[in-house]
Amino acid sequence: MKNKDLLIRFDWVIKTMLRDKANFDIIEGFLSALLKEEVTVLEVLESESNQQNASQKYNRVDVLIRDSKDRKVIIEVQSDSESDFLERLLFGVSKTIVDHFRLGDAYSNISKIISVSVQYFNIGRGTDYIYYGSTEIRGMHTNELLDVREKVETMVDGELRIKFQKKNIFPEYYIISVNRYPDIVKEDIDEWIYMMKNNIVKTEFHSRNIDKAREKLKILNMSEQERLDYEKYLMNSAIEKDVISTARIEGRAEGKAEGKAEGKAEGKAEGKAEEKLETTINCIKAGLSNETIQKVTGLSLDEIQKVREGLVD
Repeated sequence: MKNKDLLIRFDWVIKTMLRDKANFDIIEGFLSALLKEEVTVLEVLESESNQQNASQKYNRVDVLIRDSKDRKVIIEVQSDSESDFLERLLFGVSKTIVDHFRLGDAYSNISKIISVSVQYFNIGRGTDYIYYGSTEIRGMHTNELLDVREKVETMVDGELRIKFQKKNIFPEYYIISVNRYPDIVKEDIDEWIYMMKNNIVKTEFHSRNIDKAREKLKILNMSEQERLDYEKYLMNSAIEKDVISTARIEGRAEGKAEGKAEGKAEGKAEGKAEEKLETTINCIKAGLSNETIQKVTGLSLDEIQKVREGLVD
């Protein structure tokens, strides 16, 4: 992997770049690949959950958009596991519905909500890397899916016609587990997940607007100030993750009333070393220098260089 090909990390893109209309094509390409339909972004919506700066702490809904079908699409990125992950997704969707519905409006004006969650940790048990969920209403005795339709008026050859079409107002959830992606491209969305995982777009990728992502998201295109802000964000992310991981390791070790002290110490040390290695790999993939990685991890420059050489394609 060459430094000149490295791209800005996807969480930074979501948090800072996609509020610029000039970058809507990136999110349009990603959503078109995920939803398997052409998506056009009309605007970024204001939300109490939207963060207007690069801070990642407590960030939940990273960006909320409205598309050409008047759907509200929540996109968020998270690096660390939470026990209340599913409850938080439900809260985010529910709050979006309430925030964009005015009292007195007809309930038919409630917009469809699509929640897209990009996770850099394993979510429960499972082997897939993309999960989908929605609400279905089925017969208790027949298991038959209830087919709800709405009446729609359309003009055909100058005449008003009535037709009935399927109605599905319930929220839909897409959960992408980046770490589980096996780096094998079989469809368009795989190219985007490959980019999220490896911070690079291969020249043979061809999905909609992936070429624009390759050009717009190059680290080399950043201004000096943007690069300083980005490097600070990466350092804070790595340090925060290291602190959380250390707390978990120590908590597990202290929580065991029984066991040999020697075994506890060894397990703690091994877990810490593993976390440092993971942090180092993430920093290298993000384009940080060995000197900066040394400040974050405490590893020697030789140790970091060995890890870097091991990642060379």
